[in-house]
Amino acid sequence: MTSKRDIQGGIDTARIRKLRAAEAERFRAARPKSQVAFGRGIAGFFGGVPMHWMNDWPTPFPVIVERAEGATILDIDGNRLDDFCLGDTGSMFGHSPPPVARAIRRQADRGLTYMLPDEDTLVLGRLLADRFGLPEWQIATTATDANRFALRLARAVTGRPKILVFNGCYHGSVDETMVRLVEGRPVNRPGLAGEFRDLTKNTRIVEFNDIPALQRALAGEDVACVITEPVLTNSCMVLPDPGFHKALREATRKTGTLLLIDETHTISTGPGGYTRRYGLKPDLFVLGKPVAGGVPASVWGMSAEVARRFRAYERAKEPGYSGMGTTLSANPLQFAAMRATLEEVMTQENYARMDTLAERLATGLSAAIDKNALPWHVARVGARVEFICAPGPLRNGAEAEKAHAPALEAAVHVALVNRGVLIAPFHNMMLISPATTARQVDRLVSAFGAVAAQLVA
Repeated sequence: MTSKRDIQGGIDTARIRKLRAAEAERFRAARPKSQVAFGRGIAGFFGGVPMHWMNDWPTPFPVIVERAEGATILDIDGNRLDDFCLGDTGSMFGHSPPPVARAIRRQADRGLTYMLPDEDTLVLGRLLADRFGLPEWQIATTATDANRFALRLARAVTGRPKILVFNGCYHGSVDETMVRLVEGRPVNRPGLAGEFRDLTKNTRIVEFNDIPALQRALAGEDVACVITEPVLTNSCMVLPDPGFHKALREATRKTGTLLLIDETHTISTGPGGYTRRYGLKPDLFVLGKPVAGGVPASVWGMSAEVARRFRAYERAKEPGYSGMGTTLSANPLQFAAMRATLEEVMTQENYARMDTLAERLATGLSAAIDKNALPWHVARVGARVEFICAPGPLRNGAEAEKAHAPALEAAVHVALVNRGVLIAPFHNMMLISPATTARQVDRLVSAFGAVAAQLVA
């Protein structure tokens, strides 16, 4: 008899290992040039890759890209992949959207960085305020930077030391968000390299959707800011319960705590993100990854009241470096690409198309799961879709962690690549871009169905 620990996502682990081994051989056979080029890693790079996350793909070695265009990747062996990873949201609007590519070419002749505003900024400030609803903005390079700076501001204007996060959250590599709950106790996340502090001293952590726990954690009025995604996404996806965001806003206002909404992933919801679609009222707002169409850039905005309080703080503090900003942030290449993205790419028309195809994808995946009687489910937030190898829906980070099935997900991932489909290496995430076609969606559904059938055969 198969024991409980030999099952993952309803599938016998021996079957999972067999599938992954067979698909790994198929992957290698289709990529002889890539295998020779990669060898034991690319020379000169630690770990053989220019950024260590590239080794997190479950394929035997990373796909070596020759060209990416729209929603398609071509590797150096001539294999064509329908791309639903899209740079893990960085290229959510497709690879090199034509308006962004034109803006980059135009700006290349005008200078790439000079630590001064240009004509695009005269338009960009108004675009950000109109699109996302907060009146005052700053530009950074990554969402990690933007979150870090916004949290500094929150501590500065409130005079409070602590922040609050939800278990299972992800806000880039912001140190103080790297905590988790283990048997109800807050601890530093395992695997956090080189961290010498106990991050739980100034970070409170509760489960998403747990309003009473949130209220208790804020009652002491020593929390400067709650930082959250509207939907937990960098775990197995967790949607908010009805009324959760209303209660979150009421609890933060009652205790004088600022609320930071990080839309870096949930911008998949619509042109103004989940915040505008569902009428959230944050004090601080962060958006990174796709905001400049693939050019590294992020933005962080603040309410009029927070801006007023920060100006007062700035007048009173000693002069000197604030710890907010980097030399290459707010450069003209970012301005040009971001303006083109906001004006011509992040349009209501594009989002309507993305939403329609995302619904088609979610429906097709759910049908394949049902057909094969798998104990899995599908979650969606706008153009972002995930299949989760456990029953659902999930309500918090602890449930999301238990739902994660790494061996099974890795096997499915490689099998999909071999059938011409690339999804994100983390949490089975799939994105629809304006360039994605119905035919690509249908190919993904068909490939997923074939892999599911093979798993249960």
